[in-house]
Amino acid sequence: MTTEDLEWSTEEQRPEAEHRFQAERAVSPADGSVRWVVLDPYLVIHAEATEFCWGLHGADRSPNTIRVYASRTAMFLSWCSATGVDWKTIGLADLARFKAWVEMTPGRTGYRRGGTVDAILIAVCEFLRFCARTGRVGARVADQLVEPRWMAFLPAGFDPGERGQFRTVRARQVRARAQTAFPEALSADQSAAAFGACRGPREAFMVQLLHDTGLRIGEALGLRRGDMHFLPDSRTLGCGVVGPHVHVRHRLNPNGALAKSRYPRTVPASDVVLSTYADYAFERSQILPEDDTDMVLVDLYHAPFGGPMTYRGAKGFFERLARQVGFDLRPHMLRQTAATNWVRAGVDLDVVQDLLGHVSPASTLVYLHARDEDRRRAVEAVAAGKPSR
Repeated sequence: MTTEDLEWSTEEQRPEAEHRFQAERAVSPADGSVRWVVLDPYLVIHAEATEFCWGLHGADRSPNTIRVYASRTAMFLSWCSATGVDWKTIGLADLARFKAWVEMTPGRTGYRRGGTVDAILIAVCEFLRFCARTGRVGARVADQLVEPRWMAFLPAGFDPGERGQFRTVRARQVRARAQTAFPEALSADQSAAAFGACRGPREAFMVQLLHDTGLRIGEALGLRRGDMHFLPDSRTLGCGVVGPHVHVRHRLNPNGALAKSRYPRTVPASDVVLSTYADYAFERSQILPEDDTDMVLVDLYHAPFGGPMTYRGAKGFFERLARQVGFDLRPHMLRQTAATNWVRAGVDLDVVQDLLGHVSPASTLVYLHARDEDRRRAVEAVAAGKPSR
């Protein structure tokens, strides 16, 4: 299955074969490195779209981001080919038609909502702006994508300037109205089911690590043994952070994993994480007696034994786990569960922001959401004549 299959759910909903572009993984025979390419209907590399993907790689965008942008660029080029629109000279009216088509064409899980439509439009605009910067399309194509807009309401901490000169921003012309979705956090019962479905110590450690530390999957896959400071006092390792913790660092890794934030951070490790890591380390020593791999998460149950675990391997593991527990389960849901649990435990938002590695506080505010049980408890408390807590 190609990445394009993630965007169209059935053969009938795709553009005809003579118009269909597709995103594919290209593996270098020299060093095994992975790049994304976009192919035209004749399986010839589309130069501009592929250069865009490689530009994202050069900008240290995460492999998952590059994969998604490649797929959405291929979707856009397929639509242009099928409708006879020249993407190099596309205007606002045709971009609006593309937006309407995206909204009306079912994807893998049904009709696309505003947030998904907007994400597709963002990828297309990034592609067109890249082509304008590199001289592949005229500057007019990129200039029409945005318009000056006066900010009537300012976010907290925003400096408008002495004469309000910074209140005018550049906003996208074509966008979808998106409703902020609540984070998909697991309930306590669902978390317990996920832990219980793990078949071995490595799986248990991986789930517990994501659940308790809120690490992104790319951050977890990129951990090295030297990042795991699980001693009560790490000063002998040259680290002044108190207590067991994990270091998250932005760097290149042999499995392509990449931490999203460029800024390093430390995240405290719970006793349960320490315990599951010890079980995993013992299992690893039994299966790999001559283990010289520095990566923390490695393949133990299939070839190549001892090789760094990849995004694809992690995706397959969580898909199997989801089938076993009977509900949707993705790595990012464990990160959202950690953040939600911290907020509900009364942790200050600035601390949660630091733990998650969010650059903007706005990214953390989404976790101040009310669940169904919160609303019901509030109504029942008032009906009983006592305040809710």
